[in-house]
Amino acid sequence: MTARPAWAGRNYLLLTGATVIAGLGSSGAMIAGAFAVLASGGSPTDVGLVAAARTIPLVLFLLIGGALADRLPRHRVMVAANALNCASQGLFALLVLTGDPRLWQMALLAALGGTGQAFFAPASEGMVLASVSGEHAGRAFAVFRMGMNGANIGGAALGGALVAAVGPGWVLAIDAASFALAGALRAFLDVSEVPARTPGGGILHDLRDGWREVAGRPWLWSVVVQFSVVNAVITAAEAVYGPLVAEEHLGGAGPWGLALAAFGAGTVGGALLMTRAKPRRLLRTGTLCVFPLALPSAALAVPVSATTLTVIMFGTGIAVEVFAVMWMTALHQEIPEEKFSRVSAYDWFGSVAVVPVATALAGPVQDLVGRPAALWGCSALVALLTAGVLCVPSVRHLTRRDTAPSGLPAAMPAVEHSPPSGVAE
Repeated sequence: MTARPAWAGRNYLLLTGATVIAGLGSSGAMIAGAFAVLASGGSPTDVGLVAAARTIPLVLFLLIGGALADRLPRHRVMVAANALNCASQGLFALLVLTGDPRLWQMALLAALGGTGQAFFAPASEGMVLASVSGEHAGRAFAVFRMGMNGANIGGAALGGALVAAVGPGWVLAIDAASFALAGALRAFLDVSEVPARTPGGGILHDLRDGWREVAGRPWLWSVVVQFSVVNAVITAAEAVYGPLVAEEHLGGAGPWGLALAAFGAGTVGGALLMTRAKPRRLLRTGTLCVFPLALPSAALAVPVSATTLTVIMFGTGIAVEVFAVMWMTALHQEIPEEKFSRVSAYDWFGSVAVVPVATALAGPVQDLVGRPAALWGCSALVALLTAGVLCVPSVRHLTRRDTAPSGLPAAMPAVEHSPPSGVAE
């Protein structure tokens, strides 16, 4: 039996385990939520509206969540958010299993889930990197994401199969249980060595301070602006158009779940690659790997066969994982730890702000121009914006440093979450 690496301490293992458990439930629940709306008689527009209902409170509360996470013990914020997600998904499952859920009920519960995510994400963002020394940060994050993405493989494949076999309600119930267990693990984090946080000049002062950190770094705000659109169109394609294409051309939830699982398998391969590779130009390498995100929308527009779509999703997963590791490594290297949650909140805010609009308009746009044209438009926007970001000099020239940034403890116990930019959630 291989001993664990010396840098993988107790907190790192707890964080990784909690994320794997939550990922198993959530990746299946994404499929279940869309098919629950369709099973209740909902239209493509209704699927988009429920997806938008989850994202609207995420947008509204993210910046407040980031400011609070730099003031309060971050692990407590995470546990409370997990409890809210457990309750909302549990009620969603109960409605689906016991009756005829109304659209407004599903939208309200989705909104509660988005509220929990708004407080969870900034509190946890990047903290897995702070639980290991600076020289091991890139490898630790890659290994962490291997576990997370491995859970996405199993969760998406199992979720699609369970939706087809027993219906979406049970998949939503599993997600609720996974949030409960993940929150319990995070409650056992050892934060005894984390310095007490001293409140600054107020929430608004903290938000202005975080904004200055973002606005003063062109490489940071340009990628955030890029993914404000990229994440929106990818989410619309996967949450609204994908299930519809699967239902009409690919054979239903099972093949669609397999395609999403293939994406997860690709991200595991990309994470494995990044445990070894250390590109010197962090964001130039990462941004080049965003171009393949245009391929799944194009494949759905054709549409290609389920087998071809699965292969495309696998390759896209490899590419986007390289970006994800490069992006988080850049943030960890350049952003002071005491301001990380605020900066992370702006990153998340930019990445999800347009998502409610895109998901809500996905159905009407399909009715206006047709689904293939809408999907080709998604693909074109990804390619054009990525090319634009490569024109920013600091994106091309940001260079890896092998030491931890000043002001960041070499091995501070903390928590985690996957980056928003590059991952459409």
